Amino acid sequence: MLTLHRAAVLVADPAAPSLPDGAVLVDGALVAAIGPYRELAGGPARLREWPGVLVPGLVNRHAGWLLEHAYHPDPREESGEQPLPPPDGLGEEQWGGSARRGLQRMLGCGATAVAGPFTRAAVRTAVARSGLRPLPGDGTPGPLDPLAAGPLAAAVERPLRVGGAADFAVFDAASAAELEHGGASCLATVLGARLLYRRK
Repeated sequence: MLTLHRAAVLVADPAAPSLPDGAVLVDGALVAAIGPYRELAGGPARLREWPGVLVPGLVNRHAGWLLEHAYHPDPREESGEQPLPPPDGLGEEQWGGSARRGLQRMLGCGATAVAGPFTRAAVRTAVARSGLRPLPGDGTPGPLDPLAAGPLAAAVERPLRVGGAADFAVFDAASAAELEHGGASCLATVLGARLLYRRK
């Protein structure tokens, strides 16, 4: 199925200029075309319009530490959404629940890939079931938000390209520069053309 994702600003590659009123045409799980909306509009594709900046999927390079050395509280615990020191005596099932919540929060920050290592069985299972792409990593501590750890170019897993995976995120910023200055929220995260997160 063809889907055309139109964005107020498209950043297909952080190393290249951004494109106002840009679009990404997705066919199945892959990118079929990238360009100005006016050039890609008018075909049989379903249209999704996003009001912010569309960027390639981000990678959380600290996911190994965040999922194996921090605890992601359940909303019912009324402890917020930020990672906490893990409680004593956390069992495998509880580690799995914490990891699932942590992965969902990473999706909510625009991540489509997570860097390990993932040594706990419950965490490995949660990562495998999440759909997020596992990558090698060094397990260093860091934030949930990939953009809080460095510039956009460093947070991007790989630029969007025709024939590549349809992995991207949309933020409520007016430009790539505004996105890098912080404070923007993720509106949606798309992984392999599947909308895995959308802000309510």
